Amino acid sequence: MSHHVGVGPHPEPWPDDPRLDPHLLADGDRRNVVDRFRYWSNAAIVAQLDLERHPLHVAIENWQHDFNIGTIVRNANAFNASGVHIIGKRRWNRRGAMVTDAYLHVTHHQDVTGFSNWAHEDGLDIVGVDIIPGAVPIETFDMPRQAVLLFGQEGPGLSAEAIAATSAVVEITQYGSTRSINVGVASGIAMHSWMRRHANAI
Repeated sequence: MSHHVGVGPHPEPWPDDPRLDPHLLADGDRRNVVDRFRYWSNAAIVAQLDLERHPLHVAIENWQHDFNIGTIVRNANAFNASGVHIIGKRRWNRRGAMVTDAYLHVTHHQDVTGFSNWAHEDGLDIVGVDIIPGAVPIETFDMPRQAVLLFGQEGPGLSAEAIAATSAVVEITQYGSTRSINVGVASGIAMHSWMRRHANAI
């Protein structure tokens, strides 16, 4: 027995709603979207999410084509962040994003200086997430509401230039033997930490 994700064709007559995509109504909606967005066009979903986005941005340095960027994008969509910012190389592996980048605003910055200037112009505090001396445990940190969480490469972590651009660096307290956790996982924990402090119920 085959298992199909989503829903099949919508029974006729179709609802009179400009947000709905005629092709999805006719063929079914197999996308990985929540029920309230079934049969909506991608553009309509983005427009609705834009009305509800949190004042949180997420950024990652991409000097070595980090394969975790897709996971970070997917997490940012799950928490409806205002945007994802890629610093460095423009290209990144979209497979891990599971098409969620279609519902997000993804911006490229050539270098840390350009990213930092953008953040300051928008009144955002840059909060680095890394395990470095002096980092504040994220569990005790008073996360600013207007913020961008900045992550480094898997392995080397944040560059010295990125650390210099932050207003604070936080670390996720760990209790096992491994020194660090995957940056994709860390991004989800850090975003959820912000949500616990600031998210408004929809």
